[in-house]
Amino acid sequence: MEILYITLLTILASAVGTLTGFGTSTIMVPVLLLFMPLPQTLLLVGIIHWFGDIWKMLLFRKGFNWRLIILFGAVGIVGSYAGANIVFSVSSRVLSQILGGFLILYALFIFLKPAFKIPQTNLTALGGGALSGFLAGVLGVGGAVRGAFLSAFDLPKAVYLATAGAIGFFVDITRLTAYIANGVKLEPALLWGFVLFIPASLLGAKWAQKIIHLIPQKKFRGLIAVFLLLVGLKFLIF
Repeated sequence: MEILYITLLTILASAVGTLTGFGTSTIMVPVLLLFMPLPQTLLLVGIIHWFGDIWKMLLFRKGFNWRLIILFGAVGIVGSYAGANIVFSVSSRVLSQILGGFLILYALFIFLKPAFKIPQTNLTALGGGALSGFLAGVLGVGGAVRGAFLSAFDLPKAVYLATAGAIGFFVDITRLTAYIANGVKLEPALLWGFVLFIPASLLGAKWAQKIIHLIPQKKFRGLIAVFLLLVGLKFLIF
């Protein structure tokens, strides 16, 4: 039953995560933390999330922005490694609330000032990469912050999703390596579960690929803001 539950959750999380560019972790980590310890949750979801990155790159492969991938990715790798190595010594609750507050304020600001954009500078990309990488390592949910900063560049849908996937791909490799190096392991039953989890993540991503074409480009940033608000409320309250 646990394997089936995680499989169904993976399909849902992959669809929503691909559609918004946040990745599966934003949904799966808060849910699985109700039943599993933090280290195992981060490793399990991190592996599924890494495959989700691959699906985004393959399904939207015509839309890479290599400048942003390099800027976000380079500092994101460093931030992810640092976060993954201190995850067991910092209060995840406090970090979750800070993250939730930031996402709520940013989403509300987008609604009130829809024409506003974070400056499209190299410094913005570097700052967004460092912060999202660190939060990916320590909480497993850096995708929402990455989405907040990437949305500032008002990228075409396919470019946004492919770029987010490529950045997440390198960040996830780094944090997964750190988790394993710190002795985090999964039960054999969960390891066998990847036979279902990986295809489930592809199914969710394919579902999102079909839906994304129905969303007008001018409304895409608003969709991201809605999900940022929901995720922020989740982390701030629960």
